[in-house]
Amino acid sequence: MRSDRIALLENLMKERVVIMDGAMGTMLQGYKFSEEDFRAERFKDWHRQLQGNNDLLNLTQPDAVRDVHLEYFRAGADIAETNTFASTSIAQADYGMEDLAFELAESGAKLASAAAKMAEEEDGNPRFVAGALGPTNRTASISPDVNDPGFRAVTFDELRLAYAEEVRGLISGGVDLVLVETIFDTLNAKAAVFAIDEISAERGVKMPVMISGTISDMSGRVLSGQTPEAFWNSLSHVRPFSFGLNCGLGAKEMRAYVAELAKVADVPICVYPNAGLPNEFGLYDEEPEQTGALLGEFAAAGFANILGGCCGTTPDHIREIAAQVHGKAPRVFHTHSHE
Repeated sequence: MRSDRIALLENLMKERVVIMDGAMGTMLQGYKFSEEDFRAERFKDWHRQLQGNNDLLNLTQPDAVRDVHLEYFRAGADIAETNTFASTSIAQADYGMEDLAFELAESGAKLASAAAKMAEEEDGNPRFVAGALGPTNRTASISPDVNDPGFRAVTFDELRLAYAEEVRGLISGGVDLVLVETIFDTLNAKAAVFAIDEISAERGVKMPVMISGTISDMSGRVLSGQTPEAFWNSLSHVRPFSFGLNCGLGAKEMRAYVAELAKVADVPICVYPNAGLPNEFGLYDEEPEQTGALLGEFAAAGFANILGGCCGTTPDHIREIAAQVHGKAPRVFHTHSHE
């Protein structure tokens, strides 16, 4: 039962720092899939270009997606994120694949779950799957038109319905938790959380929710304007399974903001930064040893309960992070009543 698995994960977090996986996109780029590879037989006559739609690989190159998950588990990850960052009808509209949202999410969850089972059979250690909900490519709080500040490209209900369809797929595919990640607009996140609550009630399950925002630049704020503490205060009422930051910055640049969250949040802190800042070609140069040392210091400082990697990280980064946090105590936090 899912509740038993979550209890197992909660107990594990009491013992040590839990490890998340690293970047899926970085690993899939290494396969150098062509347009034909993205299409495969099923979509060979599709009317739009499909190369770059990594979530579609859940259907057209499933072995590769499963193998990436397995590589991360073998490198020391306890939790894998599904390859479903863009598996909403809103994000898939760029490819004319709105109707595939449920199938993409369900298949992504099944592939990660299959890899988790394989890893568990290899070494006997439990593995967990977090269903990834990306932010979509629209923002509910900010106008994309500087000449019309009142305009919105998407409504709360449009986001809620799109997220709901993806959550249905993730639950059907067997995820243990749902991860609302790379949040740049808190209102988008609220729509996602609302959808998770709706579908959890519809399915008669209680889905733990991980929430992870992204600091867009050195201003120390999410794109919709909140500081990390304000971001926490806006979403703390949902009592997330974990709260934290990912993407946007490398660990070095993210440290002050993680420290701020660690002071105020009374739930586990989850952090998975990029492999440093991108270079002039948009690539990430930070070596595994550098990332591992920086996140090892996060653990030593008592900032985090869950650590992993985002853009540019690989199984080597995750292996080094796991080695650096080994033996370090997880962050201690005190739960406060919100009644």
